[in-house]
Amino acid sequence: MQKIFPLPRSQHFINQIRIPENNDWVIFILLGCIFLYLFMMNIVEREANLKDFLLQKYFDASNNLPSWVITSCIIFLMLSVLISQYIPTVPKYVADLQILGYQLNKFGFCLLAVMLFYLIKSGLGFLFFQSIGDGKKWTIFYFTSTKFYFILSFLLLILCVTHYYFPIDRDKMFLYYIIFFSFVFIFKVFFYLFHRNNILPEKWYYKFLYICTLQIAPLLLLWKLLFF
Repeated sequence: MQKIFPLPRSQHFINQIRIPENNDWVIFILLGCIFLYLFMMNIVEREANLKDFLLQKYFDASNNLPSWVITSCIIFLMLSVLISQYIPTVPKYVADLQILGYQLNKFGFCLLAVMLFYLIKSGLGFLFFQSIGDGKKWTIFYFTSTKFYFILSFLLLILCVTHYYFPIDRDKMFLYYIIFFSFVFIFKVFFYLFHRNNILPEKWYYKFLYICTLQIAPLLLLWKLLFF
């Protein structure tokens, strides 16, 4: 019979159980977004290549509304995938809402919040252009913004892959994400102001009103909803 001697205290090991993170849901969402873009470019945009799509003029384009809707849906998904892991918790009034016994997790809550944010902002933007008597610019506006969000979605795709499938410090990356999105927001404002399509109202105070009420204020409300 073999005698077992106890190990010295300095040689005791603390076994830590590490549960591997399952990120299959992320790749499924990203693949779905890629297929949506393939559908848009081949069916909606009639086999347009990337250069023609980005450089096409408003009067030469067709099916602008479906392209805008598809691009917006992809932005909803990718943005929610990227930032959902940083949400502290799902609010109780949202967690208590159950459908067939299921409740929203952080990703579901983030997706719902971002989607409502863009839908409300888009609806208010439409009403804004109609109220100032410049309703014809609304279609030019979402046609032009589609190009901006199309490029942004590819940047978000790269960030999502890096965030979930590369060994990075996610806590430190949050600060870089804030800097990145701040730069994107500032660039978007200048993109809207100086684009050749003149998508914003002609009068300066209407431009100021649009930027403050339909760009800055909703973004602050979304930030408060998700992180406070």
